[in-house]
Amino acid sequence: MEPLAPDMFEELCPSEFGPIRFADKWAPLVLQCLEVGPRRFSELRIPLPRITPRMLTRTLRTLERDGMITRTVSGEGRTQVHYALTPLGHSALDVFAVISAWTEKHWDDLLWAREAYDTAGAVGGS
Repeated sequence: MEPLAPDMFEELCPSEFGPIRFADKWAPLVLQCLEVGPRRFSELRIPLPRITPRMLTRTLRTLERDGMITRTVSGEGRTQVHYALTPLGHSALDVFAVISAWTEKHWDDLLWAREAYDTAGAVGGS
């Protein structure tokens, strides 16, 4: 077997961008919340009660930086901020749909593997 190349993940490699959003715990959920239209910060917290305000802010900023969402400030007197998907963000939903379908198809296998690993770890002390 050949050794792995030390430059296989160059600083500006496309792999630098993909895993950031697709492996993030909260980003796919936030993008799904925005699928039907713009939402305010407080609206996003309703289906995501386990995310802290700080983490939601961080996730939104990163998604905005990556071009997946826009942040729009509006209103006179009382400022309102809305977050919405960009076309790039909408296209990511297709990827998440494939991942969700794969997860649903293999759900029992995933649960079984975790249980087997945890049981072996508890017994074997790995």
